Order: sequence, then C-alpha cells, then structure tokens
Amino acid sequence: MAIGNGPVGVGIIGAGNISDQYLSNLTTFPDVRVIAVGDLLEDRAKAQAEKYGVPRAGGVELVLNDPEIDIVVNLTIPAVHVEVSEAILAAGKHVWTEKPIGVSRDESQRLLQRAEAAGLRVGVAPDTVLGPGVQTAKRAIARGDIGRPLFAQTTFQWQGPEIFHPNPAFLYAKGAGPLLDMGPYYVSALVHVFGPVAAVAALGLQGAPTRTVQVGELAGQEFPVEIPSTLSVLMDFEQGGQAQSLYSTDSPLLRQGIVEITGTEGTIVIPDPNTFGGPITITRPLSRVFVPPEPTVQDVVDVEQEGVLSGRGVGLLDMARSIAAGRTHVATGEFGYHVLDTLLSIEEAAESRSFVQVESTIDEVGSLDADFDPFEATL
Repeated sequence: MAIGNGPVGVGIIGAGNISDQYLSNLTTFPDVRVIAVGDLLEDRAKAQAEKYGVPRAGGVELVLNDPEIDIVVNLTIPAVHVEVSEAILAAGKHVWTEKPIGVSRDESQRLLQRAEAAGLRVGVAPDTVLGPGVQTAKRAIARGDIGRPLFAQTTFQWQGPEIFHPNPAFLYAKGAGPLLDMGPYYVSALVHVFGPVAAVAALGLQGAPTRTVQVGELAGQEFPVEIPSTLSVLMDFEQGGQAQSLYSTDSPLLRQGIVEITGTEGTIVIPDPNTFGGPITITRPLSRVFVPPEPTVQDVVDVEQEGVLSGRGVGLLDMARSIAAGRTHVATGEFGYHVLDTLLSIEEAAESRSFVQVESTIDEVGSLDADFDPFEATL
C-alpha cells in the first residue's frame, strides 16, 4: 500500500503502559498523524486518546476499519503479537509491532510471508537502537575508530519488573522474561555492529518459581514464572566477533544498559540500548607501563553524539518516510525475525547446554542518517 503526500495516518492497538511513550512522541512528529487508539478495554483507549488529543478511540475494529489509517502500531502482549499483526495486514494496513515480532518462528515467518504477498510492510521494535546513541557509535565503529571489532560485553541485571509494573505476570510468561523482553535491545544493538548471529550458547536458571506483584490493585498477588529468570549467553557472529551477555531479574544489584565493544585499537562504551542516546566513550590502549604506587591512567576519548534525540516511534517514522520514498526501512520484519530467531536459539541452548546454530540470516543492516530529524516535515 502506497502512502500519499502529507502526514501518514497512524492507529494504535493496545493502550497499556508502553502506549504513553509512543503517543507522547508520535503526536509531535509532523510526518505522522495519530488518528485512533483501540483496545479491548475501550475506556482505557478513550482515556489515552483524550490525554494526547487523538480524535478517535474505541475497540480494535475501530482502528482496523478506519480508512484514514495507513500504519497500525501493535502494542499488545507478546503472545498475541502475530495474531494482531495479521489482522492489521488483513485490513490492508502496514504494521509496526512492539518486540518481539512473535513468540515462535513458524508464526513469525507466516506473518512476513503474508505481508510480502499483500505488498505491505512490517516494522519491528526496538527502535531505541535507531536513536543518536547507538547510531553514532555504529558510525564510529564503521569508520575504524576502535579498529577491527573483536568482542562485546553486555549486562542487564536487576530484581524484576514486579516492583513497578501493576500487572507484570506477562513479563514472566512465554515470549517474555529478561531474555525475550530485554534481550531484543541488546541483541539488536550487537547485530547493528557485528552483523547476523551464527551460533549461541547459554546457561539458564530460575531464581524462584513464583513472583509477587508489588504495586497497584493486584499487589500481593502471586503469579508463576514460566521462563528462566537469569541467562548467561555467548554469541558468535557470521562476519567475525563474539559477545558475552547476562540477562537477569534475580539480582538486587542494579546494573543495566552496559554495552562495551572492544576492537584492536580501543574499547567503545555505547549508551543503554533501551534509551535513544547518552554518553559515548572510547578507551585507548595503555601507552606505557604504570608501576605502583603510580596510578594507571588510560586515554579516554568522548565521542560527540550526532543526530536529533526523540523517542519511541522513530522506527515507525522511518518506515513511513521509506514507504513514501520507495526505499527499505531500517527496522524491517526480517531484522526483527533474526533477533527473535537468535533469542529462541539462546533459550534452546540453555535447555540443551550446548551451542545452537542460528538458522536465519540477514543482509547488511541499514542505518539512519546523522541528519535524520523526526521533527522535520518531509512528506
């Protein structure tokens, strides 16, 4: 489906917590116009629409049947991502879906096949990696600022979302957990730098069989943990390079957003891939030996962040502009599928305690230009 001149019509299905982040940004981008919010709980959809000045709200069908809407944002829970995305395609609209693209390979491949047959696009979060932080670091690595990339280390650990989320059970269900919920940010950032993943190994454990809601109306309610709550992961990339990652919701010690990539000429520290920007530094090799008690001093260089900082929705905006221009958008469904395939392979590796080959691959991953401005009217 082609997109004409002027702002692109956008609808949203799912008016839960994450919808605030999308609505607060999408309603400020001049190239898109949010027309309707839909949810199974229509009152919740209407409240969000009123809060952000969206003209229409109601049930899911309201969004699917609106002729002014070209792209629908799927903000439902992971277990129904593909079901809802397929309904969006059946309504003749492009899909932007929150991560992951689905919870199984078969259903996710089917979704992409249906999109291709219909001539429609699928875009997949996270688009945090399209922010100035990761994109600036990616350009620095590509121009050789750290030499040849060798390996990466990433860390995400804390005690879990039940301390802030009013209904966190789905985050411990199949298709979520620290790996499927947070892993897409880190794996996406690594694939942007190293290219597709070839093989993975992992160990997993479950800190407790149940968790307890800490806040909101459900506070005190227990729910089951269906997935490993801690995973230690190794990744091997097709084009060379390795990564070591920790994903855990069992740790009282909070350490998140750590992405360090070491090359032959330095180590670059990338901003948290769950944010759109932040400090970027490169540490150079020692130039001489420091003998105690003389302190070791290393050369640390700040990298100036390039680009306009915005927030969630920038991937959808890139997709809208790309459709209008007839080019491929960056956060494609194929990219999202490769990330899912990698994450599911990590789950399988943890179960088998062995290396697992990642069957899918992708072509070179695109980037946003340094002058990409979400607040500029281009359509």
